[in-house]
Amino acid sequence: MPAHLQVWGDPIAHSRSPQLHAAAYAALGLDWTYDRRQVDEASFVTALAGLDESYRGLSLTMPLKGVAHAAARTRDRRAALTGAVNTLLLSADGPHGFNTDVGGIVRDLGEQGVSAVSEARIVGAGATATSALVALGELGAEGVLVSARRPEAAEPLVGLGERLGMRVRVEPLGTPSAGELELTVSTLPGGAAIAPQDADALAASGGLLYDVVYGHWPTALAEAWERAGGRAVAGSGMLLQQALLQVRIFVQGDAETALPGEDDVLQAMRDAADAARMGD
Repeated sequence: MPAHLQVWGDPIAHSRSPQLHAAAYAALGLDWTYDRRQVDEASFVTALAGLDESYRGLSLTMPLKGVAHAAARTRDRRAALTGAVNTLLLSADGPHGFNTDVGGIVRDLGEQGVSAVSEARIVGAGATATSALVALGELGAEGVLVSARRPEAAEPLVGLGERLGMRVRVEPLGTPSAGELELTVSTLPGGAAIAPQDADALAASGGLLYDVVYGHWPTALAEAWERAGGRAVAGSGMLLQQALLQVRIFVQGDAETALPGEDDVLQAMRDAADAARMGD
């Protein structure tokens, strides 16, 4: 039976989700549609209530992850921990909320050769930093250093770390590390300005820079890592992997069960992402 899906956000014209999802459903032989809709926080509840039964699910991007969390009838563990829902599975008994950003980070870091980590750093203290912290917890991190422009904004991450059994310390952005780190996850927006001396101080600790952006590349931090002779990776793989988990949810109802022929589905999505980048 045909079904409709959409990605909502404000702004939304930049989203590559339609290309990724369309490729997945074509590979699965499903006659489903997936498109964009600009929705802001103020209109979210009304827009959600206005959907008819042909709609199977929604992907949510900024600034809707908090209001989607509030609207969800149930939430998976990752959504409950982060307070952010980026996926709603629509059903007769109400919307069910999921956070696939966490799994997207974990899966893509695995593709980058990082399957476990002990000590790591997060740059930034916004909503994406919360997902990054939960992802690091799933990778076994015992200690996480949070570098933030406003250290007070990172206090909720300290509390979340305690719930996850992790030591979380907060420092001003650009503070030199006392030692080598295995991994730095940057959650700063792609176009965020950062003073060169602050970027260089962060890069001096070494390790992999995983920059959770898929535009504005290279970022100021990625350039600093290059100057320091380090390795920097963009977050385009995270976008792909979290979208795959969304497809699992929309097709099967959960994020943990692999799709039939999932390797072929993922390759179709990867090809679509490559084609979209070539068209930029």
